[in-house]
Amino acid sequence: MRANPRPPEDRRHKRLRGELATHQFEGRPLEQWQIEVTGGGRIFYLVDDEKRTVWVVTASCGHPKKTE
Repeated sequence: MRANPRPPEDRRHKRLRGELATHQFEGRPLEQWQIEVTGGGRIFYLVDDEKRTVWVVTASCGHPKKTE
């Protein structure tokens, strides 16, 4: 995430789509990405180009229902 927050999408790294494509953070819409850590575990993070920062918003060991 730190070296390349927008990797080529594959089975483990995905830019979220639809309502989940962006997330409001500090009053700004930021791109939201997902990393599949395990079969069910996910990390959702935001790419903040302005601050050159990646914000982790969710880290779970189970599959999040909001992406089903």
